[in-house]
Amino acid sequence: MKDFSGTRRALGLALGAAALWGTAPSLVQAQDFPVRGKSIRIVVGFTAGGGTDAQARIVAQKLGEVLGTSVIVDNKPGASTMMAASEVSRAQPDGYTMLYAPSSTMAQNPHTFSQVPYDPFKDFTPISMGGRGPLVLSVSTTVPANNVKELVAFVKANAGKVSYASFGAGTSSHIYGEAFVKKTGTDAVHIPYKGGSDAAKDLIAGRVQYMFDSASSAIITAGTGKVKVLAVAAQARIPALPDVPTFAEQGFDGLDLPSWLGFYGPANMPAPVVEKLNTALAKVLAMPQVQEFYRNGGYEAGSTTPQEFTKITRTTYDQWGAMVQQVGLAKQ
Repeated sequence: MKDFSGTRRALGLALGAAALWGTAPSLVQAQDFPVRGKSIRIVVGFTAGGGTDAQARIVAQKLGEVLGTSVIVDNKPGASTMMAASEVSRAQPDGYTMLYAPSSTMAQNPHTFSQVPYDPFKDFTPISMGGRGPLVLSVSTTVPANNVKELVAFVKANAGKVSYASFGAGTSSHIYGEAFVKKTGTDAVHIPYKGGSDAAKDLIAGRVQYMFDSASSAIITAGTGKVKVLAVAAQARIPALPDVPTFAEQGFDGLDLPSWLGFYGPANMPAPVVEKLNTALAKVLAMPQVQEFYRNGGYEAGSTTPQEFTKITRTTYDQWGAMVQQVGLAKQ
């Protein structure tokens, strides 16, 4: 009778290896991540040259140095950042593709657009906050107003004749614009644009009277001498605009919803990979050069744990949802 014990042992080892291989790829991947020479891609839903793109690029440069591999920025503008988010949601969850997105991507778009090609909670892995930066109220110098109360008085005196610009229908600047109209009892015409830069150009030219703009853009437009910044939509003033009061300081509450940018990966990323990226991002965002770069653009660089960022995403989603419902803004 033949002795099959050796065969059984070999088969057992093979089966054991096969069973281990069923769970091993993610573990091996996590241990080896990132592979030197394999680029990490940060997808941004805006064109090159804008504030979000600039932040992503300085982070990419420093992140590459920390992780020892190249990190590139891939611009995928369109559909209020939904094209970029959708692409990342479909990517392999191996850590080599991340999304750098504003809060509107996860917290506002699902409330304001009828066709959103992703689920903000099921299709992504939150990795870390990147920075906080509020929207601000900018006004053309053709408007005789130096504070919010004077702007409200001007709009009421010219009911139906004053227009405000936004980044586009359903965007954060549109939501803020409608909330401002409702809370102040004014009558202004909404003019949607295909992005913040186009809206800012017409604000500078005086073709629209005011807009809720990003702090980074507002700093630039104010530098032309054609635009005034009247208020910050946040709970506190920001270092980049220390002389500009908040809405609450001027007697207008409820216009201080959170606005931030953060890093996400596709759903089901291995926890060790998420941890490596989170740790590296924390180092980068704490660098003085990065901190100063964000600050000069009206933002505050800062990281969070993945768990904290998950909670922030959910809380912001709920807050903006309540605002959209209160304003009565129909989905686009």
